[in-house]
Amino acid sequence: MTLEIKTAEELIDPVLEARWATRRAARETEVLQWILRAFVERGGPIPAETVTAAFPDCQPKVIRETLVALDEEDLVQVREGHVDIAYPFSAIPTPFVVRLADGQERYACCATDALGIAPMLGRHVHIRSQCHHCRTSLEISVDPDGPSPEAQGVMVWIGKQGAGQRRSFTSL
Repeated sequence: MTLEIKTAEELIDPVLEARWATRRAARETEVLQWILRAFVERGGPIPAETVTAAFPDCQPKVIRETLVALDEEDLVQVREGHVDIAYPFSAIPTPFVVRLADGQERYACCATDALGIAPMLGRHVHIRSQCHHCRTSLEISVDPDGPSPEAQGVMVWIGKQGAGQRRSFTSL
């Protein structure tokens, strides 16, 4: 058996890198930032009309097109006229409950998203879930710098996304 050794540059997938660059730029749009703040402040789902109304200086058509583009880039999910997913948040109940510093609870799309909420907000959060294998209850606190010591030994399993499955959350 031969072990093939490659440099980091040789491992880079230019198509994937371009997609991630586009996604990073889209995350900075005012519309997505507003949606994420709305999920934090009041939860979801968020009616598309509410998003449109939040930008009175923009043509409604432009906001609707922005929502479609964000959905196509898999940064939000718009169903039946509502934004019900804005990564890392889900309006659809999931096994990953994140209690914010003010006591409000939000659903995260997955374990990785739950862990990312504290650094995203720059605030302490508490995560409640359960082991998918044995159903043991799991609770950990996370600060912007990372999980607390009680997370020692807790593992996050990442499954491979199947062919034709665009969304990580809805493909589980």
